[in-house]
Amino acid sequence: MTYAPLADRLWTQDSASSLLRSGALAVLGSLLVAAAAQVNVPMQPVPMTLQTLAVLAVGAAFGWRLGVVTLVLYALEAAAGLPVLAEMKSGLPFLLGPTGGYVLGFIVAAGVVGALAERGFDRSMVKMLAAMLIGAAVLYVPGLVWLSGFVGGFDKAVAVGLLPFIAGDIVKAIIAAIAFPAVWKLLGDAR
Repeated sequence: MTYAPLADRLWTQDSASSLLRSGALAVLGSLLVAAAAQVNVPMQPVPMTLQTLAVLAVGAAFGWRLGVVTLVLYALEAAAGLPVLAEMKSGLPFLLGPTGGYVLGFIVAAGVVGALAERGFDRSMVKMLAAMLIGAAVLYVPGLVWLSGFVGGFDKAVAVGLLPFIAGDIVKAIIAAIAFPAVWKLLGDAR
């Protein structure tokens, strides 16, 4: 069974305004990811941002198609020089630098979480937790592969590009696992 994404429930669409609505949501979603990229949460041994939470939440809220389009737009904004990456960075040098693979991972992860949400995962705390953890894992694959070329191997990439962020990713997954089903319940559509 396919479920409508949260965005469709909050902002219904008709055929006349579908493209305008999708474009507006993609821009708003990319701005949400950009804003979340600027939020630093102190953690040891390294700080994290809320960017991955926003990426996965956009996928869940928009569904896989619009989620992917939104994150492609975000990558294009970064490539064009808009300060949307963490620490207000932008441009091709940063996209082609050590963390560039994660931006590709954002696109894939938003699609995966969006597809799971369209199968009802966002309506259950346990399933949403699983969707978020799967999305985070998917996000790391291109990120770590790309990073390994900069840090001297995959083991080193895992040590600096994954392990310090696992606790934060679990916390973010729990937040989404609580929030999405709660919103659906408030909307009266928690099936």
